[in-house]
Amino acid sequence: MNRQQGKPNHFQMLQCGDEPLDVVHGQTRCLISEVEVKGFIERCMTAVGTKQHHARSLAEVLVEGDHRGHYSHGLNRMDMYVKDIQTGICAKDGEPVVEKESEATALVDGKNLLGPVVGNFCMNLAIKKANDVGIGWVVAHNSNHYGIAGYYAMQALKENMIGMSFTNTSPLVVPTRAKECTLGTNPISVAAPAKDGDSFVLDMATSAVAIGKVELHERRGDPIPEGWGCDPLGKITTDPKRVLTGGGLVPVGGSEATGGYKGYGLGMMVEVFCGILAGAQYSKYIRTWKVTDRVANLGQCFVAINPENFAPGFSDRMSDLLSIHRNLNPADLDTPVLAAGDPERMNMKKCEDMGGIPYHINVVKYMNECAKKIGVNPLLPCDKIVSG
Repeated sequence: MNRQQGKPNHFQMLQCGDEPLDVVHGQTRCLISEVEVKGFIERCMTAVGTKQHHARSLAEVLVEGDHRGHYSHGLNRMDMYVKDIQTGICAKDGEPVVEKESEATALVDGKNLLGPVVGNFCMNLAIKKANDVGIGWVVAHNSNHYGIAGYYAMQALKENMIGMSFTNTSPLVVPTRAKECTLGTNPISVAAPAKDGDSFVLDMATSAVAIGKVELHERRGDPIPEGWGCDPLGKITTDPKRVLTGGGLVPVGGSEATGGYKGYGLGMMVEVFCGILAGAQYSKYIRTWKVTDRVANLGQCFVAINPENFAPGFSDRMSDLLSIHRNLNPADLDTPVLAAGDPERMNMKKCEDMGGIPYHINVVKYMNECAKKIGVNPLLPCDKIVSG
């Protein structure tokens, strides 16, 4: 499959998809504070010419991903951003520009800047419009990979608003009944505030699984569960090699018989909001994952909605809705029913109790080696070892 040339090395595998690193059981980790990781990422990015406030935007998004347990979208990807700036495939100068706007909408040119720079600009604008007129809907073209979608949706929670964020991505997903990758993992995030700082935070890909999970199974020599991916003929397979060499991921739901067409529809919906509405690249026209021979020109969408413009008592009803589901009798007493965002909150609590984020030692060592090559000092500390 031209989207994954050859067998990935360890760190390529870790960069793909949304599989937390803790799937690699029993391996050594080191505990590092959020402040230390943010500072390290900022130093690495400014060392290759990134503006300080752009580097800070990236560092905050990446560390938030790690803090919430989405390790593949955090520090683990820093070298990708460094390379994008070094090669000039991603711009380091300038700021996003509003090309067209109304009271509630805006079209933004991201100027090929780092994705988090574009994302923060657009979400802030959407929130401002929602404060003014009740809703803000902002789309961007000329953007790049922006980390976890939930980061931007959650910005609206600070203003007691509903937030939404969507992005298109490199084609890795085969539509229902097809045998060619024409859609990305195209994530959806929706965040809604409840009482006392509680919230509903959905952050999901529209593919059944991340490509990194398939790669992990291939490296172990293990079969993948049925419903993760398909072979070059578009048939569901449990052989990860068939997925990685000519096949692809399948949409949420798996095969057509189990509702995969619903995930396919959601993936296309994201394209409507992002690539199509913003005039960015879309579908098979987006560059191949990890092949950075041309600019990404991703399309992204950011929405803020002020509940005050609708029925009163929104946060009370949200709290009740969350309570209804969290208090359901579980099918398995050892696994309580959760609401979207609860697993991330549990991971954050774990990090806070430990006094830092537990990073896989190999990732830390690899990023330190990358930092040495660009003259960055100090490096990430490796002195607080914890078991994996």
